[in-house]
Amino acid sequence: MTTLQLSHISAGYGKRIIVCDVTLTVNAGEVVALVGPNGAGKSTLIRVISGVVSARSGQARVNGVDLLRASPAQRAKLVAVVPQMIHLPDAFTVGEIVLMGRTPHLPFWAAESKHDCEVAWQAMRRTQTESLMDRRADELSGGERQRVVIARALAQEPKVLLLDEPTAHLDLKYQVGVLELARSLAQEHALAILMTMHDLNQAAVYADRVALMRQGEIVAQGTAKAVFTAEQLSSVYGVRVAVSEHPAHGTPLIAPIANGNGKHPVL
Repeated sequence: MTTLQLSHISAGYGKRIIVCDVTLTVNAGEVVALVGPNGAGKSTLIRVISGVVSARSGQARVNGVDLLRASPAQRAKLVAVVPQMIHLPDAFTVGEIVLMGRTPHLPFWAAESKHDCEVAWQAMRRTQTESLMDRRADELSGGERQRVVIARALAQEPKVLLLDEPTAHLDLKYQVGVLELARSLAQEHALAILMTMHDLNQAAVYADRVALMRQGEIVAQGTAKAVFTAEQLSSVYGVRVAVSEHPAHGTPLIAPIANGNGKHPVL
């Protein structure tokens, strides 16, 4: 069983420590949501795992391979990333973009094989982007672009999928579509999925477990029901919240409590 194992990860920029002693496990078939206030270190942790930011200490392992010391090609065969800011080459078609996901598996200067094309096609089928195959990137909506980037990531045939704010800038329909896609990929294709999220209610519904971060540390992790308590969320976010039960899912339903005095909460 594929597992992403983070052990005592610390990282930062210059002299600033942004992620401090983080230990977390994500199993195959599981979706884990990283939640917490802005600046808590969620996106930085994703960048450490993907090799964009160097760790000061710790280990990140997949199938016994330490990602922090792996080559870019070796890491890309194990981990795929869907970044927060999506940049696609406008002149390329969706089919060409998704096929780019096969790059880590190709020898230097080698052309894509029939197998590579089949893997890319299956990635488009899973993400329901096959009908967009001949469309150019600059012709796509935000939700379509997000699905194409996920398809490109799947074409890498990774063991771990990292999603950094996958629903940012999407309307409700596309938010639900992306999150349901993430769940189905974990369950049906045994991917270990770690994603950063701001919407606590969506995290409660779509994630198997959540990890709550504050000032670079994970202060609580477990099921949403265990982690999303009014006391804990109020402390971490600096605003009073009420937690009830979702009428359809039975998961925690979080709502801020207005001060009623026109003043901003003290953070």
